[in-house]
Amino acid sequence: MSAKYNKIGINYNQTRKADPFLTDQLLKHLNPTKEGLYLDIGCGTGNYTIALHEKGFQFIGIDPSIEMLQKAQLKNQNKKWQIGTAEKTGLPKNSIDGTIATLTIHHWTNLDRAFSELGYVLKINGKIVIFTSTPIQMKGYWLNHYFPKMLEDSILQMPSLEVVEKAITSSGLNITATEIYNVQPDLKDQFLYCGKHNPELYFDESVRHGISSFSSLAHKEEVERGLARLQSDIDYGEIHAIIKSYENDLGDYLYIIAEHN
Repeated sequence: MSAKYNKIGINYNQTRKADPFLTDQLLKHLNPTKEGLYLDIGCGTGNYTIALHEKGFQFIGIDPSIEMLQKAQLKNQNKKWQIGTAEKTGLPKNSIDGTIATLTIHHWTNLDRAFSELGYVLKINGKIVIFTSTPIQMKGYWLNHYFPKMLEDSILQMPSLEVVEKAITSSGLNITATEIYNVQPDLKDQFLYCGKHNPELYFDESVRHGISSFSSLAHKEEVERGLARLQSDIDYGEIHAIIKSYENDLGDYLYIIAEHN
């Protein structure tokens, strides 16, 4: 995983920026205090770590990718950035008041061990806020129409809500809430389904490079074929029917909020 994100991290900051709405949602669910110390696990280049720091909250950023953390360090040298994983943070017991994990749990190698570790470093009554997507949600992305193998491979690495729930509860944490998120046209963080309403985004190579599904899972030939089909459907106005055929009420992504009681 670190090698994958070392490669992605080279130009990651061009397209992956903290989205203001998603930042506010993280704050809403985490409900941090200015006196607390919080963890951004799988922080990448620290976009959300820094966005939350700028709102007055103290965060440690941990990631397995040296390349990502170097970018984070360049953006904010006053923050604490360290190499680590969800399974092995290197933090003391009961040292963290809360944790966020944005679009990262599908890269964790062992969910049970990860949540046990996060529960270990979390203080009593501390919260974990996870932002992720589930396989059933991803099957509702219209991207499946153009990049079926890429989406199939992406879905395979994504743990289901049931699997995540089991890992959370077995670690002694309790899920207190879940909330769906639907991609908005003004989304600033250009992750996988960023082009839900703006298909043209996927023609930008820098956008694709910042998305692990395109940069690490996709086959070049499928991407080229899919982009050609997408361009044709846009040119002939057929894209609207394709997008409409994938409309659903499942949400595009999901917040999972857990607490250490």
